[in-house]
Amino acid sequence: MELKITDSNFEAEVKESSLPVLVDFYADWCGPCKMMAPLVAQLAESYDGKCKIGKCNTDENPGLCREFKIMSIPTMIFFKDGKAVETVIGAVSKNELESRLEQVLA
Repeated sequence: MELKITDSNFEAEVKESSLPVLVDFYADWCGPCKMMAPLVAQLAESYDGKCKIGKCNTDENPGLCREFKIMSIPTMIFFKDGKAVETVIGAVSKNELESRLEQVLA
């Protein structure tokens, strides 16, 4: 299940998570973000229990965008033990995203 990540719940959902977390920074008006949305949803389903997968709307959460210097969307940041460990910028294949996720989980 995909989480909604916001400026206010980021600390609890990501930084304090015992599981790795993938956060998809997106905007509703972004074409490539819309292309990635079904892939991110599929990963959220297949990795349920192994990691958390959330979406952060960049228009609604400027604090997180500043903190992680989000300049292009979609940007996907993988967190492990509360720290950003991997970043993917732009639309990528499901295989690419999955292999990055597997590396973080290893």
